[in-house]
Order: sequence, then structure tokens, then C-alpha cells
Amino acid sequence: MALSDDVESHVSDKDLIARRRRQIVNAAVKLFSKQGYAGTTVQQISKQAGVSTGLVYQYFGDKDDILFLALKQVLDTYEHDIPPQYADLDHPLERLFAALRAYCTVVHTLRDATVLAYRATKSLPLNRRIYIENAEIRTNRIFRDLLDECVAQGLMKAPDLELLTYQFVLFSHAWALKQWAFSGKYDLDSYVEAGGKLLIEPFLTGNGRAYWNTL
Repeated sequence: MALSDDVESHVSDKDLIARRRRQIVNAAVKLFSKQGYAGTTVQQISKQAGVSTGLVYQYFGDKDDILFLALKQVLDTYEHDIPPQYADLDHPLERLFAALRAYCTVVHTLRDATVLAYRATKSLPLNRRIYIENAEIRTNRIFRDLLDECVAQGLMKAPDLELLTYQFVLFSHAWALKQWAFSGKYDLDSYVEAGGKLLIEPFLTGNGRAYWNTL
């Protein structure tokens, strides 16, 4: 997946930009997660990435650029990788559960970056913070649209779909945020199964439960 062209680069080769930025961002995420955004220098990032500090500045203007693209990469991955996992499924409940599984799987893959998003978004300048917040709202629509579909077809009934949407999102993120608590109790599959019991089963109608029990 290519990283954004919104951040200025002194290199013109788009493939090289994407590859180098991914390399540098991945190194930065490890350091930001371990020692905090404020406690990490560009020099440390360059060392972690195995490149010179000067090369970092060919692809990023400053440390804020690196953080911004690190957070954007997480949200872009949600937006691009989750929908294909349920696109070919016909039944709304299957689609909803597949989205939950896909979301948790992406979080599992990007655990450090997910934790970073919670800790460091406030460190961004206001305009970039708003950009990240708006991108998060778009990714939340994945669950909201699927929940709306389940309700419209009489399969689920919930008093507040907006709150339920965020419960899906928070449950998915918790796999990274609370990994210390879940380790040894759940693997990813059993965690997702528990999510279905917590977030879907209590809100099923009679018709919804009849189908759910066949899955």
C-alpha cells in the first residue's frame, strides 16, 4: 500500500517514495511506541530504519510528517483491507461478523501503530489532527453501514446504533490496547468469537437469531 503524497518529498520516483517512507514509518512506529513521540528523535528513527538522517529528510520535512503518515497508514489500511473481506458475502449478519474479524485482524497486524494512534494523535498540529479524526469517522462507517443493513432487514434491534458502532470499534482496538490483559486468555480467533457474543447476539431479533444459530 502506498503512503500518502500529501507530505512533501525531494524524491520524484513514486515507488521509491512509497518504499522508503514505509521503511522509515515502520521504524518510527517501533520507537514512538517504546519511548514516546516526544522522546524520539529523527536521528534515532534513521538509525532504527538503517538509513542516514539526511535520507530521512529527503522523504519527510520533519518528525510531525512521520507521525502523520504513521497514523494515516493505519486508517488507510482499515479502509482498504477490511471491506474486501466481506464484499462477497450475501447475508448481513455474515458480513457484519466478517467485518469484525477483519478489523481485529488488521489491528493484530498493526498492534504498535494502533496503540500509537491513541497516544500520539494529540501531538499533531490541529489541521492534521482534524484530518485523522475525519479519516477515523470514515472507517467507523464500515460498522455503521453494516449495522444499518442488519436493522433494516429485521435481523437486529439496538437502542442506539451510534454507540453500538463505537463499541465495535473499541472492541477491535482493545485487542492491541489491552494485549497485556488478554495474552494467555484469548487468541485472535477466540477473541473475535467473544466479540460476536458481546456485540451481535444480544441485539438479534428472532429472525436474526434463527440465522445466527446456523453459522
